[in-house]
Amino acid sequence: MISQTLTIPQSDVRRLLSAASPDAALLYLYINTGNRPEDAARELNMNDARLQCAGATLRQLGLWPEVRPSHIAPGERPSYSEQDVLRAMDSDLDFRGLYGEVQRLLGRSLNTEELKILLGFVRYLGLPGDVISVLVCYCKERARQRGNSRNPSLRTIEKEAYAWAEQGIDTVEEAAAFISAQNVRNSRLRRLMDQLQIRGRSLTAAEEKYALRWLDMGIEEELIAMAYERTCLNTGGLNWAYMNKILQRWNDQGLRTAEAVRSGDQKPVPKGASGQLGEAELAFIQRAMKEG
Repeated sequence: MISQTLTIPQSDVRRLLSAASPDAALLYLYINTGNRPEDAARELNMNDARLQCAGATLRQLGLWPEVRPSHIAPGERPSYSEQDVLRAMDSDLDFRGLYGEVQRLLGRSLNTEELKILLGFVRYLGLPGDVISVLVCYCKERARQRGNSRNPSLRTIEKEAYAWAEQGIDTVEEAAAFISAQNVRNSRLRRLMDQLQIRGRSLTAAEEKYALRWLDMGIEEELIAMAYERTCLNTGGLNWAYMNKILQRWNDQGLRTAEAVRSGDQKPVPKGASGQLGEAELAFIQRAMKEG
């Protein structure tokens, strides 16, 4: 086993902690100290299932050295006919079993058009039956969390299936890691919404884009709360573009903790400042307000 000094970026530490996976953290350390991934099972004494789960978790966290290849072939999507479906039902026992399982999960019969979509999951996207079952369960739970009382349509599930295939999610381990990462992300989003006093509604697409950007930057919750307070004081309420400017500016200045920002606030205010704000800060606020 190769041994060398390793400095772990703070953003990587936050991602590893959020995953709460000791195996993923161990595999991360093993690979990033110069060891070969193919030797990990033997040297870390992990069986295949544990190693696959750990690797899948690192891929979902964006901490794996290689990108998993997409399963979507270039060119137009194939168009399946009713005869294609009938032949699959007659000759493919796995597809017939999948058809029954998806019907059970959705609580209704699938029509011919829906069976064509399901056939595309298998033949075009190359998703195994057990992964498709996990996919359907994930889409059902996501619909429930969004307040939908009805199960999702096959068209809705198809959109997610293409997203999974694009990311190379083709094993139960990869699917489980993806779902775990989504659960962590959603939990962090809910905490952020509480901080911003957003209740009784979901984030808009634009708001969620800002929020996810801050989370991906690894900004700690106390720093977000501080930026929110300053945004409200200076603009009279929540202004996403303005708040994003504050957080981006702090990040660019290397101020990544609330304590670092507070220390920076203790520096003398330049002469000629208006109130407590320097000229540069005033200019920054004015630009942010225009863009917001």
